[in-house]
Amino acid sequence: MMRAVVCLSLWLVVCQVRGSYIPPKMNRTIYNLLQHYKIPSRERFNGKPVFSRDPLAGKMEAKRVFMGGVLETYEKLIGQMLKQLPTPTPQTAGSNELPGSAAIADGGEVGAGEDVRTQLSYILKKVQELRKHRYQEQEKLLQELRDLKHIQMDNLVVQSKALWELPWLYEEASSLYEIKMERRKRRRRRRQARRVKTRPSA
Repeated sequence: MMRAVVCLSLWLVVCQVRGSYIPPKMNRTIYNLLQHYKIPSRERFNGKPVFSRDPLAGKMEAKRVFMGGVLETYEKLIGQMLKQLPTPTPQTAGSNELPGSAAIADGGEVGAGEDVRTQLSYILKKVQELRKHRYQEQEKLLQELRDLKHIQMDNLVVQSKALWELPWLYEEASSLYEIKMERRKRRRRRRQARRVKTRPSA
């Protein structure tokens, strides 16, 4: 138990240091929710994150598309978590409250008096706002990617039109790769030129 508290406290500090974009209230709310959604430390730190960080090592646009998908997934995940909560009734209204020991709020922003549903709804709202205001283009691209899965593969009209469109699309796909390689070559030449300029003359 003590190890879990230490890990959670360390996580909160790291988020506050790294996440200047994360409001303090959001940090504290997530911390409180983790008191409710408890799992063993060996499962939390088993080296298998829910969301891979490998795509974040790529180009900026690829990162933004990936993060748009991550935010969409969080929206669905938190929505499912809300559905799984018991329906509030006068008899069970307090059943979803967080334990008093989880309250770390100052100024009464987030504390044990707020139930799990309220706090999950707050986190969901923050995710939705970020996705709406910062990732609209990525959302459109993700929707277009999803639409590709619903193409009617066995439809004769679709098959014929797809063949008709293939030369242009094939040319476009090939040119994008060539542009990427050409940019890489130019960067390499610039680096080599800088090294030559900085090399001391004999």
